[in-house]
Amino acid sequence: MKRGRGIVVAGLMMMGVVSASAGNSGPAGGRDTVYAPFNQGDIVFPPNLWALDILVGSTGFGLGTFYRREITPDLFWFASLSISDAKDDREVERIDPYTGATFSPGKLNRFLVVPLFVGLQRRLFREDITDTFRPFINGGFGPAMVYEMPYSRVVRTESGAFMVDEVDFFEALGLGTAHFTLGGFIGFGANFGAEQSPTMGVNFRYYFIQLYGDGIPSLYNPYTGEITSRKKDFGGFYLTFHIGTGF
Repeated sequence: MKRGRGIVVAGLMMMGVVSASAGNSGPAGGRDTVYAPFNQGDIVFPPNLWALDILVGSTGFGLGTFYRREITPDLFWFASLSISDAKDDREVERIDPYTGATFSPGKLNRFLVVPLFVGLQRRLFREDITDTFRPFINGGFGPAMVYEMPYSRVVRTESGAFMVDEVDFFEALGLGTAHFTLGGFIGFGANFGAEQSPTMGVNFRYYFIQLYGDGIPSLYNPYTGEITSRKKDFGGFYLTFHIGTGF
């Protein structure tokens, strides 16, 4: 009888050891766990998000990508890289009535803007709004490159007249000059859908990107060849759409 009791006691002790070991090594934050995504209701949010961006701005369009990492359920850090075109606010685009081609009289240079920003995103109203609609505010800061490319070749003939030759975009890429500066943005937006599957979002941003000095020549007078406008402010409002997935 004593032997039977000893077996029962030993069995109970073994079960307790196994149960304690399972509790310490599970996904809820055990000793060997590096990271455990937080659980809100029935939705488990992964700690990472990678997405592609489509940018629509006051001066042009662009594409980008970003990586986001959770710090707390309400706070995230991110890194983003994008490329978009930009133009002078005084630039006017016209259509050739004979060929149907578009052109910008007096345009001297094209511009591409490439910012690399690191920043923070703060989720809002997590306790009050459904998980499939997640509003946030965000902001970033970092280096930015403005790539200047020729749009027109202006040549003065012996008679004093000016000849203008438009440079093809892909040819202009190899003739450009890079200008570097610092910039940043502030914004607000919202993510939609669960982040285990493809998630979508929208972000309204205002960019601060400005070159030092007098800026880059952007427009000229077609009759005199004189530079009429220089561009140094490459910021402005952007509406960003993104689609990505959590992991």
